[in-house]
Amino acid sequence: MRAERPTEQRRFTTPQGFLLAGSFLITLGSFAVLPYMSVLLHQRLGLGLGTVGVVLAVASLIQFAGGVVAGPVAARIGLRRSMLVALALRTAGFAAFVPGLTSPVLAIGALLLVSAGAALYLPANKAYLVGGSPDADRPRLLSASSSAFNVGMALGPPAAAPLVMGSPGVLFTCVAGLFALVGVGHAFLPREEAHPETDASPEPTPGEPRSRLSPFLVTVVSVYAFMFFQHYLALYAVPRTSAGFYGVVLMGYAALLVVAQPLLAEWIAALSYPAALRWGFGAMAAGMAAIAGGGHAGIAVGGALLCVGEIVLFLKNDLEALARSSAPPATVFGRQRLAAGIGAFASGVAGGQLYAAAESAGSARAFWVVVGLQCLLLPVLLMYGGRRTARGRSEPRAETASRPGGG
Repeated sequence: MRAERPTEQRRFTTPQGFLLAGSFLITLGSFAVLPYMSVLLHQRLGLGLGTVGVVLAVASLIQFAGGVVAGPVAARIGLRRSMLVALALRTAGFAAFVPGLTSPVLAIGALLLVSAGAALYLPANKAYLVGGSPDADRPRLLSASSSAFNVGMALGPPAAAPLVMGSPGVLFTCVAGLFALVGVGHAFLPREEAHPETDASPEPTPGEPRSRLSPFLVTVVSVYAFMFFQHYLALYAVPRTSAGFYGVVLMGYAALLVVAQPLLAEWIAALSYPAALRWGFGAMAAGMAAIAGGGHAGIAVGGALLCVGEIVLFLKNDLEALARSSAPPATVFGRQRLAAGIGAFASGVAGGQLYAAAESAGSARAFWVVVGLQCLLLPVLLMYGGRRTARGRSEPRAETASRPGGG
């Protein structure tokens, strides 16, 4: 049986293969547009940078926090229909950008539609992908999904660069058409059966204690730490190197993520949760320190280390959330999206203040040093809190057990 397992793991079902291809196309279309949104809103539509920041923050909050809606919607109408509704929203949103190029109100409304569609689609997509599959296949499926998304993220911005400022109407029309075609393909997916959604939480093996760390809280903190890199690397790297080098770093980052995550998936799944935190946050801390060193080599090495941290933490958080919950996978992934949204929002608020303080002190490198120190301290606080929670839960049980009539 064990000898046959590697052969089985290489296989995807036809619906799974379609979803992975669709994930690439959806992210390709999204990232052909969304990274340029601040430029379009500010330069083409004349919105002030403060207003642009508020609009993007609200859109991000909807995209992440709105994921909690995916569970109830999927429970009511099913995973396939949830994805179809989500893709219809995103198609309408991208199409609305065409008249929105001359109207700030329409453009903002279109962006919010796209964000709402993303909030509904991603949890349903992941739940459909793992539905009915053995628990042992989940690392492979989730890592393949992440790789598909990241290929699209890497190729979308350069693919759109020739059109984004000169012919944005053509770009938005093409993206809307792409989403419509992918939506039609989703209509031919088989309807999921009712029972796969109930197999989310395996019983822990006797003698195999599970950490008390909360995947929701760890996800909040992981995304909080990571988004400093995501939000502020361009501000730091471009003046010290060049825009071209920054683009190469992003492409290399995406390529490493695509290749390394499937290769590391089984190892990450086998790690204990505390060990995953040590590896993930340790890599992030080292990456922040390398970036603080500055220069081409420091920024490139820092990006590679941050990539390792993202691979370990983000995949492990999803796997732990699935393993610990008896809720349907769509609900679990929706909660994880909410956690990511909280972390990203907190990072955006704190990061702006920290970076401004570092620049006013005359050393932007201090920003990365402070963030690196946070990456070292946060897992310690999480594990300390997890141990305290474990003690707090065990003590009342001991008291209750000593009182036969208690209850």
